[in-house]
Amino acid sequence: MRLFNTLTRQKEELTVRDGRVRMYACGPTVYNYIHIGNARCFVLFDMLRRYLEYRGNDVVFVQNFTDVDDKMIAKAKAEGCTVPEIAARYIDAYFADARGLGVRPATVHPRATENIPEIIEIVRTLIDKGNAYESNGNVYFAADSFPHYGCLSHYNLEELEAGARIDVNDEKRHPFDFALWKAKKEEGEISWPSPWGEGRPGWHIECSAMVRKYLGTDIDIHCGGQDLTFPHHENEIAQSECATGAPLARFWLHNGYINVDNRKMSKSAGDCFWVRDAAKKFGYGAIRYFLLASHYRNPVNFSEAILAQSAAALERLQNCRENLAFRLENAGNATDAPSLAAEAEQIMARKADLLAAMDDDFNTANAIAVLFEITRDINTLLKNESVSADILRTLLGFYDELLGLFGFLPEEKTVDGDAEIEALVAERTKAKKEKDYQKADELRARLKEMGVTLEDTPQGTKWKKA
Repeated sequence: MRLFNTLTRQKEELTVRDGRVRMYACGPTVYNYIHIGNARCFVLFDMLRRYLEYRGNDVVFVQNFTDVDDKMIAKAKAEGCTVPEIAARYIDAYFADARGLGVRPATVHPRATENIPEIIEIVRTLIDKGNAYESNGNVYFAADSFPHYGCLSHYNLEELEAGARIDVNDEKRHPFDFALWKAKKEEGEISWPSPWGEGRPGWHIECSAMVRKYLGTDIDIHCGGQDLTFPHHENEIAQSECATGAPLARFWLHNGYINVDNRKMSKSAGDCFWVRDAAKKFGYGAIRYFLLASHYRNPVNFSEAILAQSAAALERLQNCRENLAFRLENAGNATDAPSLAAEAEQIMARKADLLAAMDDDFNTANAIAVLFEITRDINTLLKNESVSADILRTLLGFYDELLGLFGFLPEEKTVDGDAEIEALVAERTKAKKEKDYQKADELRARLKEMGVTLEDTPQGTKWKKA
């Protein structure tokens, strides 16, 4: 598999060492619900993890929660509660949305506040090595102490300083020095004891500590949104490599922005869309489809119209799966002609094209295009009434495998109310056989009132809840 490495600005072959991929993704700062921009990162790298496992690799996937920072402190103060209470509320909300989006839990979900001793240890090491300094209870990383600073964003310090807007801070020796430890500002503020006084960790150092604790050094993949390239990931590299003397990660992957009206989505501009709100209207599955239907490095435009299109596209895939399952349930004793078996083999051979797309820089857009070609061919095959149960069973297993890979498998029908629907459908079928068309029409109308649509096929009547 070849992936575009932000560090080298080129596609490189991902070599898997010992059959294990060590992967870290920056998780949410838990002071609010996740928005569509957050979700793109979470869904995409869940998909990458799924694919690596699908190809036979053991993936150790770590995604953190930033559960203490300025925004959380401000929110806790505004609501008259504690920072841990804010964190607990929105971590629960994250997992609820993640489940809806088909994002599986990481191998480990560490929290910054659970790793304070590890953070302090790294900060102390950086001070001892001359890469950091203390000032009035704050500790700063000296950016110019790392010769390769800017290696990820591909800027040097002089270029960065020339084009930067940085708040004046007399405590810092250089404008790009950044906080490793922040002194407590006021009484009652959440804090921990340290060699430099009461305080809390800076944002960047949290990830470095959690990467080292749970994955070690020289991990395989570090990923996140494009907006994290600088300064967050740049600073991670600097402090981690100064502390350990080893590379932080071999591959750096960054997904593109989500745009609204062709400009980057922004909370301050009032165009931030919460995942749970969009899901109420279009379903979580439509959001997942939308986020996977474009190449991960490209910007994508968001609108309700595009989500509606995504919902319709996902429905086409799931309808094909439904049709396959229905045909299998109602299959007769047909014996396949050699041509039908050959046609089914040709359909399944298209998987090679799908895998080739995924292996070429994780191109989910091209892979989904192949999935639709497979769907079209299956639908064409299903027009033949003589397809046997054996072929249908094989195709259903194959199709489920692909839908499952993308997280597109439809939810199982709920039991509640289904027995009544099945009984009414069976009663209507009986009425039709007895040529009691008035009763059949009455039953169809009753089912419609229940939100059930019917489709009569040569194999029997299919039903679906609206």
